Amino acid sequence: MLTSFPPVTSSDGDPAKDERIDHAKASSVEAQKIASLEARIVALEGQIADIKAQEAEISAKLKFSHPASTTVQTHISLLHTYNEIRDIASGLMGIIADNRGVRARDIYEEYGVHEAS
Repeated sequence: MLTSFPPVTSSDGDPAKDERIDHAKASSVEAQKIASLEARIVALEGQIADIKAQEAEISAKLKFSHPASTTVQTHISLLHTYNEIRDIASGLMGIIADNRGVRARDIYEEYGVHEAS
């Protein structure tokens, strides 16, 4: 069985005054919540500004003076040059192997080169 307590009233028993007190307390709590939320909003806006500044700084570092297509073409050109040099070196290693009468693999091992596959 639940015990029922009489409602809390002001010292003079005026229900209208009690309602005003409850409303004032509710308004005070609500005002505190609003103030807390507004402070949180200000803090979050500061974080957003900091993150946007970091993003701008990083983006500026990542931008190159030439477009990606130029970089790709440069890399392709360098790969062609590398392949030509590798083919010439492989041919020279083959000539050395023939002159010595040994396998090309032996020459690669002698010079510390891994055989190209």
